[in-house]
Amino acid sequence: MAHVELSLSEVFAPTTGTPTEQECDNIGRWSATVSSADEPCLLIDDQTRVVAVSAAGCELLCLGTPEDLIGLPLLDGGLRLLDFTANRGELTEPEIDKIPPLLALTSGRLARGLLRIESAIVGGPDATVDAVSTPVLAGGAVAGSLTFFSEV
Repeated sequence: MAHVELSLSEVFAPTTGTPTEQECDNIGRWSATVSSADEPCLLIDDQTRVVAVSAAGCELLCLGTPEDLIGLPLLDGGLRLLDFTANRGELTEPEIDKIPPLLALTSGRLARGLLRIESAIVGGPDATVDAVSTPVLAGGAVAGSLTFFSEV
């Protein structure tokens, strides 16, 4: 039989100067977290524009610096996705809509999948990453998606 152990922590009470729920939006909170994260992660808004990306995320996804990507549409920031065939063809429109960050936006649900990313170096090896995305809500509606990546 499985054994589950739970623990409780102290209740967080906002201090003076700490924004309350009404003063701080969800995208803003996640943006600050992603920007300073050591893990490879990415936050996009409901228009697929990059709101925040970690330095580790840029490195893993063969992109430039976080500052170069902020505000750009996800796929216009240099991210080149390939299919898993031997021909290494670039993903087409119907396939792109099914990548985890975009699927989490459209479905409003958790999405997971493998991505094959073209190397930034001509002739360099492609990267394969596992992507797990969750929708980010604001006012009960999907306002973006948060994705964590892991090299495979």
